[in-house]
Amino acid sequence: MKIRAIVTVSGLVQGVAFRHHTVRRAQQLKVAGWVRNLPNGDVQGCFEGYEPDVRELVAWCHHGPPSARVDRVTVEEEPYRGEFDGFDIRY
Repeated sequence: MKIRAIVTVSGLVQGVAFRHHTVRRAQQLKVAGWVRNLPNGDVQGCFEGYEPDVRELVAWCHHGPPSARVDRVTVEEEPYRGEFDGFDIRY
């Protein structure tokens, strides 16, 4: 089954290549969507794909790359839409 998750990560997650590492991990897992910085210092992503792959990417977000410090992760599940062909950084 395919799912969609909107993930918001708080902590020291900007300026530590969190987005770039998220893209690489998503591509490895064949998860589609995007990731972006928010003005308040958080990082937000929209992940779509097979449920085990999306859940693995969400689990990865709880620690992120070695240079990050994750304080909180919130996840909102939405109906799968299938609107993405790949995974990229949004600005």
